[in-house]
Amino acid sequence: MDLDFLYEDAVSLLKQLIATPSYSRQEEKTAVIIRTFLHNKDIAARQYLNNVWATNKYFDPLKPTIVLNSHHDTVKPNPKYTRSPFVPEVEAGKLYGLGSNDAGGCLVSLIATFVHFYDKENLPFNLVIAATAEEEITGKDGIEALLKHYEFLGSLHHPDFKNQQDRFTAIVGEPTKMDLAIAEKGLMVLDAKAQGKAGHAARNEGVNALYIALKDIEWFEHFKYPEDSEWLGEVHQTVTVIETENKAHNVVPAECSFVVDIRIPDCYTHEQVLEIIRQNIKSDFKERSIRLRSTRIEVEHPLVAAGIKLGGKPYGSPTCSDKALMPFPALKCGPGDSARSHTADEYIYLEEIKNGIQRYIQMLETTQFAG
Repeated sequence: MDLDFLYEDAVSLLKQLIATPSYSRQEEKTAVIIRTFLHNKDIAARQYLNNVWATNKYFDPLKPTIVLNSHHDTVKPNPKYTRSPFVPEVEAGKLYGLGSNDAGGCLVSLIATFVHFYDKENLPFNLVIAATAEEEITGKDGIEALLKHYEFLGSLHHPDFKNQQDRFTAIVGEPTKMDLAIAEKGLMVLDAKAQGKAGHAARNEGVNALYIALKDIEWFEHFKYPEDSEWLGEVHQTVTVIETENKAHNVVPAECSFVVDIRIPDCYTHEQVLEIIRQNIKSDFKERSIRLRSTRIEVEHPLVAAGIKLGGKPYGSPTCSDKALMPFPALKCGPGDSARSHTADEYIYLEEIKNGIQRYIQMLETTQFAG
């Protein structure tokens, strides 16, 4: 299909998505827009919760399957917006609007790519488009729910799936300037609480929980884990919140709570990091979730190899995406720049969308699976 036609269709779709609020858990209207777009192409799109997906016309369960995935939810607008976040405006080659860069440009580029290949016979692999919800909050009703749905990628639920993982891979559309995020740090958030004893500040009474917390926070700031990852570097941990219930100037606080954001490379498991922390701090703590694990797809993987041949640069990403929730190899790659994500007056260059569609198509055309 003609690239210009695919591009114009993609930009038109993205403008509709920008004009329709789709905060996480509120993506009903954009799901309808995406499903309608595909139906108008005579593509039988299906929906589960706010996730929309479709398979190529000549889907063959004996072939490998590549999932083309990106999300259609957005964060709420940055308070420093000077433009209306829901009015798609083109100016100086940029398309402005909430979700234009993260990850609308990626999503419509992947949809255009899927449309291009949809009715081609004798593809060496299957293609599945999956426009999913709740990525921005890592919610359980997004890609995680879809992967568990009995109609989606049925082989995932086969008892022998662990022996079939090489039959599945994914391109996860996130703004990477079309470079190849082959590895991604995992995320773990800790809620910690230092326990002291209340007392009167004037009489040097009590045990100050704030001082206990500060010593632990200093450990988080300065501790260096002994192992580094080839692609992802070191464990990075940042204290992002600190508070006490005490509001009186003359009372020694009995408790002090703080939150730690920890980014974990593939050389450590979450459990190993938790054990190291347990041995080094005095505060009590509890992890919110250990779902978002570090992931990696090998440089030699056919999909990555194809991207490298086209000039894509492999790298390790410090941020999480839905790639972390996929039980098979996934490559994070897409038009746009992650530095623009969640910023005021978010935008994507129109040329990035056109180039993204072309690069995705070329990447799939040159991907060669063994056998």
